[in-house]
Amino acid sequence: MTYGKADYLGEGAARQNKAGFSAAERERLILEYAPMIRYVAGRIAMRLPAHVSMEDLIGAGVLGLIDAVDKFDPEKNVKFKTYAEFRVRGAILDELRAMDWVPRSVRKKSSDLEDAIGRLQNRLGRPAEDEEIAQELGIGLDDLHRLLDEVSGVNLLSLDDADSPLGNLDSEQVMEAMGREGLEDPLVMLGLVELRRVIASAIEGLPEKEKLVVSLYYYDELTMREIGEVLGYTESRISQMHTKAILRLRARLRDFGGSR
Repeated sequence: MTYGKADYLGEGAARQNKAGFSAAERERLILEYAPMIRYVAGRIAMRLPAHVSMEDLIGAGVLGLIDAVDKFDPEKNVKFKTYAEFRVRGAILDELRAMDWVPRSVRKKSSDLEDAIGRLQNRLGRPAEDEEIAQELGIGLDDLHRLLDEVSGVNLLSLDDADSPLGNLDSEQVMEAMGREGLEDPLVMLGLVELRRVIASAIEGLPEKEKLVVSLYYYDELTMREIGEVLGYTESRISQMHTKAILRLRARLRDFGGSR
């Protein structure tokens, strides 16, 4: 499936938006940022099974970009690129949730694995080694690696996820906080400052290789394959490190905001 100019503009091309864009300005923004949709969808798709259609993700991203143009408010002092990426990613994750593509059994395995990692962290006072995680689960090391591969796509984190560490914070308020230093609501600002502190502490507590994988993937935006080339590991091994890192972070962050 391909998307042409009409698909991006939709029937609401002339409708009013918060920024007061003219139809021409709206069209320019949508076409300018359209390539970003494939980039965001592609990074998400790399962690999904083959049966999830890339074109479905792109279609959802198109709607997210249109939504971003219509709802963008320049008075919030948030860069449009930042806001658009947030909306596109959110729309794609919403589509995935609607698909309910992850079997309940896989979600259960991911939850059990996260719980085991959390228990070991609390008991040992340090990140658990693979052998320790496998022993806690009563499985072999090879079985643990296969389990990590199986649950790798479950942990697509989003600000909007019901079990997100942001829990009780509204996404619009989060975006506002991302783009400006001061907020009218001090409680929201306090929550975000605390969240940054907790996340920074949780990332700092990761094993060095997993910390590096997180940094290269989320900050330098390398793919799993590229990270593998840099670190000298297979793409599969890097994916397993990434999954373990995310599960460790979730285990550390899940109590923030009373999400569990």
